[in-house]
Amino acid sequence: MRFRLLRRRLTVSAPRVSVRSAMPWPFRWVLAALLLGFSAALAVWAFEFGKDIAGLDRNSKQELEQLRREVLALRTDLSEAQLVANTSDSQLISERATQAQLMVQIRQLQADNELLRSDLGFFERLIPGTGSDALSIRGLQAERLSDSQLKWQVLMIQAAKNAPDFKGSLEVIFSGKLAGKPWSAKQAPVPQPVLIKGYLRMEGVVNVPAQVVVENVTAKILQGSSVRSVQSFNL
Repeated sequence: MRFRLLRRRLTVSAPRVSVRSAMPWPFRWVLAALLLGFSAALAVWAFEFGKDIAGLDRNSKQELEQLRREVLALRTDLSEAQLVANTSDSQLISERATQAQLMVQIRQLQADNELLRSDLGFFERLIPGTGSDALSIRGLQAERLSDSQLKWQVLMIQAAKNAPDFKGSLEVIFSGKLAGKPWSAKQAPVPQPVLIKGYLRMEGVVNVPAQVVVENVTAKILQGSSVRSVQSFNL
């Protein structure tokens, strides 16, 4: 009987036996947590110890300080560059404004120069007068501005020294042909009053028919009904 029991326990047909730990599961979790914590602390210590051995921590601090200094220097350079750029823009705007003003002044000087040249050419026609009064017309010009307009200029002068002021009138007559027939016109319906103090320059524009051919311009200085001076100009 005992032999049969012993053989049953030692053979495959023996009953299954389960082995259980006598330690409760909460203690097992606490033990596992302690082991994990110890492993993590050991890993951190090994990492820090490795950095100290390699000198990475000291070098990184120095490099960080150097990088901070370089960033500060770059920011300073950037601020200075922006200041220079703003100053350059302001100077460029000021130079452009000055250039525009100079161009306006140059145009005005050119216009004044043309006017002076015109006056010079006009006065170059003067011829020294003779006689006690010496009231005369020294310059008479006329030019066609368009088909229907004619511009005239007259210079009246008293060549005598300390000559008294002259009060009179000026009459300008234009003559020519219109459709093959004689044609004439005046600068005004009645002679224009003039007061000559040494010299007097007058000019104007007269309207003429587009088909007229102006051949001659005559200027007269009148005192009452008498003609004091006359000059003609052929176009």
